[in-house]
Amino acid sequence: SMVRADLLDAIDNALRKYRRDSRPFGGVQLLMIGDLQQLAPVVTPRDEEILRAHYSTPYFFGSHALAQIPYVTICLEKVYRQQNTTFVELLNHVRDNCLTPADREILRSRLQPSFIPPRGSGYIRLTTHNTSADSYNELQMMKLPGRPQVYKASVKGTFPDTSYPTAAELILKEGAQVMFIRNDTAGHLYYNGLIGEVVETSPEKLTVRVPGRSEPVVVTPQVWENTRYKVNEEKNIVETEVQGTFSQLPLRPAWAITIHKSQGLTFDKVIIDAGQSFAPGQVYVALSRCRTLEGM
Repeated sequence: SMVRADLLDAIDNALRKYRRDSRPFGGVQLLMIGDLQQLAPVVTPRDEEILRAHYSTPYFFGSHALAQIPYVTICLEKVYRQQNTTFVELLNHVRDNCLTPADREILRSRLQPSFIPPRGSGYIRLTTHNTSADSYNELQMMKLPGRPQVYKASVKGTFPDTSYPTAAELILKEGAQVMFIRNDTAGHLYYNGLIGEVVETSPEKLTVRVPGRSEPVVVTPQVWENTRYKVNEEKNIVETEVQGTFSQLPLRPAWAITIHKSQGLTFDKVIIDAGQSFAPGQVYVALSRCRTLEGM
């Protein structure tokens, strides 16, 4: 849903160029999966001024390349995240902007303005702005006893700080609620979006208790690569060149995250603070991150 029309045309342009094929998307078959009733493309006022002259809409279906092909649309109908039919129907009504009086009563029944989650209960707060999430996380970290442990990232070569996947200096304490930000492809001990609690910190070691595991997970730094792509004219192939690396623990403090960062994730226990929503689909994304009504 967040892919802009000009980005899709840029993909088309690159594929035509490097495949030396003038057909749309260089003749490549694309499978595009998404939900247009979730978060909208990010368009600044300056972007909008430029795009308006070239596109009827910033959404991906405004792409000129896409208009040149008879693409097929397939609607996926089975919901896997939620099992309760009443909850699913409510979410569909939110999507379509047609809430019923019964839906409103259900939502009001979950309203608890003074709710304070018990420590270690795993509730995550979904909020609209980065400043709100950051300040809430800092406040909760300050409330914890004990001395903070600082984990510094190792950056080699060229890796723009705007592309850091997590903080260059990760400040954590025992008892901190954290979220894993990538999948453990080796040991399958954690996955992107998993919520846990830090149980031990030291310069050499950090362990996190996660739901469903009797033993805490020992977390070690992971490496992200900043790659550049170039054409090998002799072999007629596209090659990757690693320009830099960023090594850090795959964690971020996670008493709160923004709704934008939550898209694609699933949680069991959620506190929704969406009173300052500013984008289409934002409230729906927040509500639909939770598996159950009872967890919200």
